[in-house]
Amino acid sequence: MSSIDRSQSVGGTRTYEVRTYGCQMNVHDSERLAGLLEDAGYVRAPEGSDGDADVVVFNTCAVRENADNKLYGNLGHLAPKKASRPGMQIAVGGCLAQKDRDTIVKRAPWVDVVFGTHNIGKLPVLLERARVQEEAQVEIAESLEAFPSTLPTRRESAYAAWVSISVGCNNTCTFCIVPALRGKEKDRRPGDILAEIEALVAEGVSEITLLGQNVNAYGSDIGDREAFSKLLRACGKIDGLERVRFTSPHPRDFTDDVIAAMAETPNVMPQLHMPLQSGSDTVLKAMRRSYRQERYLGIIEKVRAAIPHAAISTDIIVGFPGETEEDFEQTLHVVREARFAQAFTFQYSKRPGTPAAEMEGQIPKKVVQERYERLVALQEEISWEENKKQVGRTLELMVAEGEGRKDDTTRRLSGRAPDNRLVHFAKPEQEVRPGDVVTVEITYAAPHHLLAEGPVLDVRRTRAGDAWEKRNSEKAAKAAQPAGVMLGLPKIGVPEPLPAATGGCGCD
Repeated sequence: MSSIDRSQSVGGTRTYEVRTYGCQMNVHDSERLAGLLEDAGYVRAPEGSDGDADVVVFNTCAVRENADNKLYGNLGHLAPKKASRPGMQIAVGGCLAQKDRDTIVKRAPWVDVVFGTHNIGKLPVLLERARVQEEAQVEIAESLEAFPSTLPTRRESAYAAWVSISVGCNNTCTFCIVPALRGKEKDRRPGDILAEIEALVAEGVSEITLLGQNVNAYGSDIGDREAFSKLLRACGKIDGLERVRFTSPHPRDFTDDVIAAMAETPNVMPQLHMPLQSGSDTVLKAMRRSYRQERYLGIIEKVRAAIPHAAISTDIIVGFPGETEEDFEQTLHVVREARFAQAFTFQYSKRPGTPAAEMEGQIPKKVVQERYERLVALQEEISWEENKKQVGRTLELMVAEGEGRKDDTTRRLSGRAPDNRLVHFAKPEQEVRPGDVVTVEITYAAPHHLLAEGPVLDVRRTRAGDAWEKRNSEKAAKAAQPAGVMLGLPKIGVPEPLPAATGGCGCD
């Protein structure tokens, strides 16, 4: 009997699995989808179920050239499972669903539901309608029906949480299809955002990441150009909120008042993810990015002057149509000048439906690969040099869950420094829980992580650690219940830690 068969035999409860692709917006949307399904009575399938759930939901991304191939390959893998399991349902949502619409059920007629980025709240209704009518339901809204914050949520961490402050984007970058799929920017009211943060803190969350497609443009929809800096300062007044981050900003909207708010608000972390995309003014113009190299480096200089220990990361696209060797050298120049702690580098790939996909001067794959390797080598060197500057520093780490893949074999734990650097540290004798805070001295630096090999200097137990412990004890109690007793899951749960905040899809 499979794990799902067992779950079905316990009170007839239907199970679900959500598979997420793409950026942080999709990760957060998947938290909403999970919350919606649990609110409708579904139970999350066990880890590793690999498509054996009663409902499998694909939350898709459309910013990569092969995104559709990946989706249809996964759908094809599930087709025989669905054929052998009467009642199983498959749903496809997200950006690719918004773009392809009816094409999905034509290419994969075993799909039951297709929904878009604007109507994720309809998923349970569409699943039920598909079951009753015994035919596929395709429903794509052209504009946002309700801000996702109004939907139930299954949070993916006990101690850290995404908080969406806006959806959509007003930019027209030629390589990005997101604005066409997510719509124009729509901002939440500041009071609603702060109320959500306060509720999360009351449940034990101590770190939040403000999330938006163009997060620092917040305020354009409500007519306040300083709304984002005001929001950062307001976060600083929330008792119990220890760390505030945000992603992803746009250089065009990065103003001096935001820098001042970052520097003057103690719980806003000294970390900035600032997408560059290219260091060439010519390429930036072709990308329809509204800043140039001088403006970008000026922002970096101001941030470093106000926040000396800030760790700055970026996104870079290599091989944009028309990029010459001289253009690429300008990107390398900016990387040397900015000295990023980390760079998320992408080889340009056509996004169907974007202006760049039709541009002349598409760069041969061999040339793009060679440039990409040079860029990665340079950034690795800089990342290592910048990390070496951390050796000898004493840092407070928020203990993380699942960040260190070798922690069990090395008897180490892992945590994030205020600037979001990953640090592995020696496991202390005192119990330490994810969400707790430890003080360590950095003894070694690698390009992508730091080590604190000496004894932990201090352990501070936190309400966030209490929340993590409570979640785990509830899971253990549930697992110990005899068969036939269904306890369900909380509406606002406490799963895995947040991934490091990045621009991810390279479309910021």
